[in-house]
Amino acid sequence: MMADLPFERPLIELRKKIDELKQFTKEKGIDFSEEINRLEEKARRLEEEIYSNLTPWQRVQIARHPDRPTTLDYISLIFETFVEIHGDRLYGDDPAIVAGIAKLDGQPVTIVGHQKGKDTKDNIARNFGMPHPEGYRKALRAMQQAHKFSRPIICFIDTPGAYPGKAAEERGQSEAIARNLREMARFEVPIICVVTGEGGSGGALALGVGNRIYMLENAIYSVISPEGAAALLWKDAGLAQRAAETMKITAQDLYELKIIDDIIPEPRGGAHRNMQEQAKQIKAFLLKGLEELQGLDGAALVEQRYHKYKAIGEYGFVTDSNS
Repeated sequence: MMADLPFERPLIELRKKIDELKQFTKEKGIDFSEEINRLEEKARRLEEEIYSNLTPWQRVQIARHPDRPTTLDYISLIFETFVEIHGDRLYGDDPAIVAGIAKLDGQPVTIVGHQKGKDTKDNIARNFGMPHPEGYRKALRAMQQAHKFSRPIICFIDTPGAYPGKAAEERGQSEAIARNLREMARFEVPIICVVTGEGGSGGALALGVGNRIYMLENAIYSVISPEGAAALLWKDAGLAQRAAETMKITAQDLYELKIIDDIIPEPRGGAHRNMQEQAKQIKAFLLKGLEELQGLDGAALVEQRYHKYKAIGEYGFVTDSNS
């Protein structure tokens, strides 16, 4: 049973009623086909109405859905012969980030991604997808190896943010993130980043410097969570829905602002509704992106990445009339 979200409940209840009528028809032999057809048409219209008009807060809820596919789910469905690496060779291994080597339609690639858990026990083990510094250093180790052996890098982004605890700060959280940003900007191999769920702050950006940035249709990407923004702006984290409406954090907003390169469609209701179909969509975009970047040499890839990020936002100069 998948968890249902609050705005989906009218549709879920309607589908339950249809199933009950079908079961009653089967058991009692009474023909309810007309009523079932009417309710199915109503359910179809309601589904269209709900999922065609999602608010930013509803997309936040879908992006955080507990059944949403993880990096390891996508690896198993998209790639072949995945070999995972562990540890940063400095402190330890961080299960909140997975990294390794695989093949994409026969082409060797390096994969790095945030990893949330599939249940409470797994989430605790993986710190709910919030990496410590050793996670980012493990990711960097994998990417440095990819650079050395000329393998494309594919990053899957899905984290509420880097872990903000005392131990993480003591081990150099901000330095680890900053180093990743610098090194990813300089790698002379194609880098494709896919935001699959939550793209939270610097914890997401540490895997997000690429030649192509894609987002799933219901993913979010933001400098701070809606709850955090509401707490800062209005001193009330309960106003997260209001914050989400104004922060421009959805794929649609970020595509319009030219921060991402494309939006990957999701199955109706979200990626968790049809994991195999979602994996096919992501694979198609990865292959397309790699094909587009294949003709560029190392220097051109770095240059393209530089101009891509330089073009984000608007810049101006303030002159001091007294100077």
